[in-house]
Amino acid sequence: MKQPLAFRMRPESLDEVIGQQHLIGPGQVLRRCVEEGRLFSMIFYGPPGTGKTTLASVLAREMNLPCRFFNAVTGNKKDLDTIFEESRFYEGLVLVIDEVHRLNKDKQDLLLPHVENGHLILIGATTANPALAINPAIRSRCHLFEIKALETADIITALNRAAASEKGLQGQVTLDPDAAELIARYSGGDIRYALNVLELCAIASDEPVLKKELVVRYAQRPVSGVDKNEDGHYDAVSAFQKSIRGSDVNASLYYLARLIEAGDMDSIERRLLVIAYEDIGLGNPAALARTLDAIDAAKRVGFPEGMIPLSVAVIDLALSPKSRSACEAIHSAMEEVAAGSVPVPRYLRYTPTGLSEQDRYPYDRPDLWHRIQYLPDALKTKVFYQPQTSSAYEKQLAANDQALKQIRRSSDLASLKQAKKPRQQ
Repeated sequence: MKQPLAFRMRPESLDEVIGQQHLIGPGQVLRRCVEEGRLFSMIFYGPPGTGKTTLASVLAREMNLPCRFFNAVTGNKKDLDTIFEESRFYEGLVLVIDEVHRLNKDKQDLLLPHVENGHLILIGATTANPALAINPAIRSRCHLFEIKALETADIITALNRAAASEKGLQGQVTLDPDAAELIARYSGGDIRYALNVLELCAIASDEPVLKKELVVRYAQRPVSGVDKNEDGHYDAVSAFQKSIRGSDVNASLYYLARLIEAGDMDSIERRLLVIAYEDIGLGNPAALARTLDAIDAAKRVGFPEGMIPLSVAVIDLALSPKSRSACEAIHSAMEEVAAGSVPVPRYLRYTPTGLSEQDRYPYDRPDLWHRIQYLPDALKTKVFYQPQTSSAYEKQLAANDQALKQIRRSSDLASLKQAKKPRQQ
């Protein structure tokens, strides 16, 4: 059976690799490694279909080094033992490990000594963030390099090259520019996906020129770049919150749509609640309750209809006055506590001992409560809450706060109690 187009078009030299010029361009690190004849253990991380494994095999080929492949999920100890035995006959054997972040501890224990002594040159490939997903023992022995999603122009170059190449479609078809651009846009930077679409359209077409209409008919839905188990998911979640914080309603809706496309209601719910309290907060307290209602409605009806109440909440939050004053206030207080706790004043303790009745907290004098000093003496001048005035509501809070600051608070409860108790109305 004929091999897939994406497999046949795998580059065999650095000059055939499309994109990644930050690593393989003139004077860049991987190009210099080849020129100097020195290769180190490294981990390539980036989105699917960007050529991580291909680049690893190209480096080995360019340097005339033997290369073996191992999948961290499906490979077993016996496979590793065979590779270790083989490495004894070479000065440098390149071991390319797909899904390296899934390498379990037993396999790591077997692998580490061979990487340490240089018998193996490990090149790991992963779609996960290596700082979070790669075991520190592996990570400390490898250089980390990001493999970036390809640009639209890169994908178009790859498509046209595959259509004309002897290894590819041998010039039997050509791509209309609009069709090439549509495939590239659908691919989301995944060259494998783009070549698969090209191959399918070439098989389905009776015409020598592939048109945009054919791509629309046969291409799968566009690659979203959001997978609940990979970094693209966390990038979209991060962009979602930042867009709402920045009051960009259109970007907020776009990233909401990406998370809905991934079917990740859990992340949407958590993030909307965090956004409501962290970024909007006292700027629009009513929006907090409306957000809870929208989430509840979305969960009750489910997707796809659930996207409607969610969009209402996102528009509301994105265009709402923002105030991070509450968030910043509690962070400031937490920093103070982390620096060391200060004893609670005796008159505020749950069971105060050794205090006269005059020095005890006056439960029966609400008229005095706002005049009592509640912070310990060492912290009595500390200010954690700094009001923002982005909304009428917080302006009123700020005014209340300012009025209360004009009242002198005291830790001398006996003297406070000497004030005349107001008459009950």
